[in-house]
Parts: sequence; structure tokens; C-alpha cells
Amino acid sequence: MGTFTRQVAAGDGTDIAYRVTGPADSVDDTASAGDVPTLLLIHGWAQTGDCWGDGLIGDLAARYRVIAMDLRGHGASGVPTVDRLTSEDFGGDVAAVLAAEVPPGGPVFLLGWSYGGLVIGDFLARAGEIVPAGLIFVGAITSIGRGQAGGRVGPQMRAALPDAYSEDPATAVAALQSFVGGLAPAGQGACAQRLLGTSLTVPPQIRAGLFAREAANDALLAQAGLPILLIHGTADGVVDISSAEHLAGLVPGALTRFWDGVGHAPFLDDPRRFVREVDDFLVGATVPGGVR
Repeated sequence: MGTFTRQVAAGDGTDIAYRVTGPADSVDDTASAGDVPTLLLIHGWAQTGDCWGDGLIGDLAARYRVIAMDLRGHGASGVPTVDRLTSEDFGGDVAAVLAAEVPPGGPVFLLGWSYGGLVIGDFLARAGEIVPAGLIFVGAITSIGRGQAGGRVGPQMRAALPDAYSEDPATAVAALQSFVGGLAPAGQGACAQRLLGTSLTVPPQIRAGLFAREAANDALLAQAGLPILLIHGTADGVVDISSAEHLAGLVPGALTRFWDGVGHAPFLDDPRRFVREVDDFLVGATVPGGVR
């Protein structure tokens, strides 16, 4: 197994950083990837591609080329100077990473956690790009803006805003600490501190900019005709479970895995179960007649 950290320039010149992990001969030479499926992991609001954990990525990378990207303004990616962020920005970032890493005709799956689900929609909205073999939404929103059923957030997210955007350290830290309480599983204090530290590395204007836009993706997802897996904790206080139920209603063939009593980050609560469910879906989607 090998791991490489790379970056690619998006359409507006912003550098997008990402890490590729997988079978050695499929990582250092993209052309040699052959039929090894690519799984692109897209993190959530105010986090980075490190949120998944090395163990989980390592387990998945035994069978897939796993790409964990940092959204613009997050982690090692560049911070854009524009006043607002758009669907074209995020969709273009994903397209740039895939264009750099996915061999012609190679199967690719997109997995979006939280805000990462919306970024999947941003990518699908672009015409003529790589067509994914399947989509995975984890505690995710798929639309954003007033009245969007696919973007309904929970009480922990609402309680953190707008203080989490503040440039005042005391105000921002208190809000983000409350927010992170909905991410790390109970009893994992070190994990909570790591996630809080990551949130604080994201500039306040980026934290605010991610919510200062609107996007309606219901029709796009309903008509995509792609295999879809939904994983959502029933105790998610950041993204309301009704967001996942709404998407399941739009796509009758979607597979739903609602984890009883689990919060916003199922992959942190039970990484082994998470890998198993993702692996089952990917195998089913790459086998003729599978999944759907």
C-alpha cells in the first residue's frame, strides 16, 4: 500500500490538496490504476480530509484508491480571496481532483459527509464531467437555503451559528466546542479536541461563506439514475435525519442505513461497521446486477 499527498489547481487557481492511498501500483502511477475503483472522500464543514482517520482509510485502501481531499479554505488547500463561495467553486474543485487522479474509464465513487453531500451535488450540476458509479451520503445535506428539505440542520448546528463565524476567539471557540460535541462519540475526548483544533484552523470568513449560498439539488439527484447509499445516525444533532429521509424519498432505490442512537459521524462511532457497509455497497455497485 502507498500514500501520496498532492495538490491540483482548480479553475480559479486555488490549490486543492488531497491524499491518495491504495494499492502501491495504483497510487504512484495513475495510468496503472486499471480497474481499481476510486473512492473520493469529501469532508464536512470546518474539517479536513484528516477527519476520516488513518485506520479507516487504510482499511478501505486495501481494495480501492482512496482520495481524501481538503475543500477550498480548509486544511492544506488554498484560501480563496473572493467574498463568497459558489457551487461552481466546489464542483470545479472535485472535477479538478478527479481529472488529475482517475484513469480514463476507471470507476469512481463519491462519498460526502455532512456539507460534503452538498458538494457532491455541486459536482453533479456540472455537465460533461466524469459520471460516478455511485454516491454515498453520510449525515449529509444535499441542498441549502430556506425551505430546502434536503438541507435541514439539527439543534447543535443551529446553536453554533452565527457565533461560529465570529472573529472574536472566545466567541468562536465556545460555539465550535459546542458544535464538535455533535461529532465526536461520547468518551472520546482526544478526538473531540482534534476536531475542535481543525475547526479553528478554518478562517472565519470560510466558515461563514459555506452557508452564504443557496442550492436546490432535488431534481438533479432524483434524475441522476445512480446507485445511492445513505448512512445517517438517528441521534444526529447537526444534520436532521429528515434530510436523509427526504433524499430516500426522491430516489426510491436508495439504500438506507440508519444507525440507531448514533450521532453525526458514524465513521467515528464504529469505523469497522462503516467500512463494511461502504464496502458492501461498492462491491454491489461494481458487480453486474448488483445493488439495484
